[in-house]
Amino acid sequence: MKRIYRFKSYLNASHWVIFDGKRGELHPHTWEFSAKIQLLAEELVPFDVYERAINAVFEPYQNQTINDVAPFDLLVPSLESLVEVFGERLKDVVSEFDAALLEFEGSETPTRSYMLDYSDEVILAGCQDSVAESNDIGTAFDCLLKGLS
Repeated sequence: MKRIYRFKSYLNASHWVIFDGKRGELHPHTWEFSAKIQLLAEELVPFDVYERAINAVFEPYQNQTINDVAPFDLLVPSLESLVEVFGERLKDVVSEFDAALLEFEGSETPTRSYMLDYSDEVILAGCQDSVAESNDIGTAFDCLLKGLS
């Protein structure tokens, strides 16, 4: 059995992007982000602990021009770069609470999303522990098959 939380967060901020070498207009967004988190420990961690930690990742950007806040002062804050930067930060944040980020998705409109799938990383990390304990290739194969099903 896998225990999984899904959290949604909203980021209200403005940005501009560069297309074809030209800077676009500064414009506001309410981005929606969704994080799918697998709990790895036997003991449950209350969901509000994760919510506070996740919201803290977005807090420096709330109601700001994202282009003025690192790392987006050096990186064009497209939907894709926002998802990739925040996804990597969230992986670290949830790991502090013995959990793993499985998926992270960002949307700038109801019809436009970008998603990262980290589930293979979670499976491989779990299998590495299993193989290290048994030192058996059969155990590794069984672990990978179980994780993929």
